[in-house]
Amino acid sequence: MQPVYKRVLLKLSGEALAGDKKFGLDYDVVTSICEGIKKCTDAGVQVAIVVGGGNFWRGRSSGKMDRTRADHMGMLATAINALALADALEQIGVEVRVQTAITMQQIAEPYVRGRAIRHLEKGRTVIFGCGTGNPFFSTDTASSLRAAEIDADVILKATLVDGVYDKDPAKFDDATRFEEVSFSQVLNMGLAVMDMTAASMCKDNHIPVLVFSIDDPDNLYKAIMGEKIGTLVKED
Repeated sequence: MQPVYKRVLLKLSGEALAGDKKFGLDYDVVTSICEGIKKCTDAGVQVAIVVGGGNFWRGRSSGKMDRTRADHMGMLATAINALALADALEQIGVEVRVQTAITMQQIAEPYVRGRAIRHLEKGRTVIFGCGTGNPFFSTDTASSLRAAEIDADVILKATLVDGVYDKDPAKFDDATRFEEVSFSQVLNMGLAVMDMTAASMCKDNHIPVLVFSIDDPDNLYKAIMGEKIGTLVKED
């Protein structure tokens, strides 16, 4: 059985790395997710990762703080998570590079598109930290941007929910999960897949998004092997 994708962009939420703690890092959870990533790289898939920072800080929830400064703090939170993922991946034998959109040369490479692609071609996993490097843009938008830049086949959006629903399944027992949904439906219905900027960018650049739960780290491997999990968001 062969993978259905050659190069993927994995979007990991910061909350996924916190586990039941809901804050900070649960290293057992981080290691478990990284073992799922290793199964994909061992299958020959090129994996790039964009990680959020919500397990440490959410800029848009910072109250009276200046939004630009709050977003910069959020970017630093993503760098912490990127380094944690890199450490866990290296400990299980995955060659990895961290690139950040804000220069911090003592701890990571600056983001350079050509270098990132070269790393992927050499079989290295690349972790993108600091979002786009700009305030007012989410890490979902960073995922869409990096996926377009590196010519990824798909964005694998690993969340705490097992797909896209017509309404919040945590609040409504009759919520219905979609197996497939179009970007137009996402935009018109305001479905909770990613922010509108990110969804529009994926639509414009013809990049499908597979939304699935990371509660079972094997779901990542199932996704790259083409198994029916989660919700596929694609063109009309």
